[in-house]
Amino acid sequence: MNKFKLLLLLYAVCFLLENNTIYAQITSNGVDSLVEIAMKKFNVAGAAVAIVKDGKIVYKKGFGVKSVVTKQPVNEYTDFAIASNSKAFTTTALAILVEEGKLSWNDKVKDYIPEFRMYNDYVENNFTIQDLLTHRSGLGLGAGDLTIFPDSNNFTIKDILNNFQYFKPISAFRTKWDYDNLLYMVAGEVIARVSGMSYEAFVQKRILEPLQMNNTYCSNAAMKDKSNLAMPHIEESGTLKALRPFEDMVNGAAAGILSNANDMAAWMLLHLNKGKYGSDLQKQLFKEESQHELWKIHTVEEVNRDPRYNSHFRGYGLGWDLTDVKGYLKVSHTGDLTGMLSAVTMIPDINLGIVVLTNTDNGGSAMMAISKTIIDRYIGLKDFDWVKYYYSNLSKKDSTADEVIKKTWATVNAAKNTKINNEDYIGVYQDAWFGKVEVFLKDNQLWFKSYRSPKLIGPMFFYKANTFAIKWIDREDDCDALAIFSLDEDGKAQGIKMKGISPSIDFSYDFQDLNFQRVIKK
Repeated sequence: MNKFKLLLLLYAVCFLLENNTIYAQITSNGVDSLVEIAMKKFNVAGAAVAIVKDGKIVYKKGFGVKSVVTKQPVNEYTDFAIASNSKAFTTTALAILVEEGKLSWNDKVKDYIPEFRMYNDYVENNFTIQDLLTHRSGLGLGAGDLTIFPDSNNFTIKDILNNFQYFKPISAFRTKWDYDNLLYMVAGEVIARVSGMSYEAFVQKRILEPLQMNNTYCSNAAMKDKSNLAMPHIEESGTLKALRPFEDMVNGAAAGILSNANDMAAWMLLHLNKGKYGSDLQKQLFKEESQHELWKIHTVEEVNRDPRYNSHFRGYGLGWDLTDVKGYLKVSHTGDLTGMLSAVTMIPDINLGIVVLTNTDNGGSAMMAISKTIIDRYIGLKDFDWVKYYYSNLSKKDSTADEVIKKTWATVNAAKNTKINNEDYIGVYQDAWFGKVEVFLKDNQLWFKSYRSPKLIGPMFFYKANTFAIKWIDREDDCDALAIFSLDEDGKAQGIKMKGISPSIDFSYDFQDLNFQRVIKK
């Protein structure tokens, strides 16, 4: 074989490797098959996947449909709500302001937001910008999230800034990791006050436009053309139901961004290139020193001792989860809104990034199975059936939750003839941070309604003792709750405490943090 033919053959082999495989680690057809199997197993309406490797986008594709109603296909430009993957955009925005000398990571929040309140004076006066981002406030998991979930409520940033003083800490300040959304919204307000523009406008101008993430939006309101927007879905008795898009929050800093596989690939490349971007990487959005801060553990978490990955550490950086897998650093985050789940995973040591976007509640299991399968191929692990593994776990979890829910409503049904004096419970009750709710009578049935969060309305059914089960009219989330009344010596209700019925209830439905006191008797 002469040299010309040899070179031609080598060129052909390289071309095939680059165009029909993902650098010989897993074929494009293999990813296609993996995603399709996972979507079918978990009954996912639509998904989009992108993979970047060695500075290039080597795979991007959409699967399924944007909505089971329209049947329109998902493509690599279809926008999904990325939920908590928005948090890394917030920390990147702050890194830009730090580099410009507009603020410091260790500046006190009260220096920028004097009305910011916390549960005691020491924490309030020493709470830093970095504390907003690292889930170490001392507050419990998802504290106060009922001010943003479910949507359609009327809580404002003013409420959020004021309400932390009413929450009871569950750990000492800066000693324990407990995930928090509301403090990221405070970070968004810091960005607004320092930059002189809204959080959304700053991220748009300083991050999205330079990176040419032209189909990414910081709010639903900013998206004028919604023709390529994926709808969230939930599963009801095996059938997928399309929901309307989640409404905008007070700002997008915790979970408000919508993006797509193509744009999220550019986002991963930025971070894998240590803040550099552009065709020749001559442009720089942030310095490598800032990335070290973003990817440094600030709050230690419990290590997952999975022998498959032999992990030695786990913690939270600034908007990123950090751990090691088989000796490689893994930088990742997930996002979860009702019917919208996403996962971003990067292995910087091998210049690899994977994003999976889904538009169905069960998509969380699918996206993890897809991500881990691809990672395993790249780091040289033997094949493992992650789809089967996550399906088994989900089935067990659902079975346990279903049993608890079934038992609760069976108890309600058995007590349906119990005589109660409705007048003992009717009235208006107030919580310091959540505001007023009312227990009222409708067609001889007790009902519960929130004044500030109108989706939280539903009939109350006697459960046992001084407890009622509430079945919310809105069925988008499995968040039915128990209302436990405190009674005076005459059996008259004086207060209400609450908790979710399902053990699988999303932590953002923090009913357990409410403490209502009766303010009006009827």
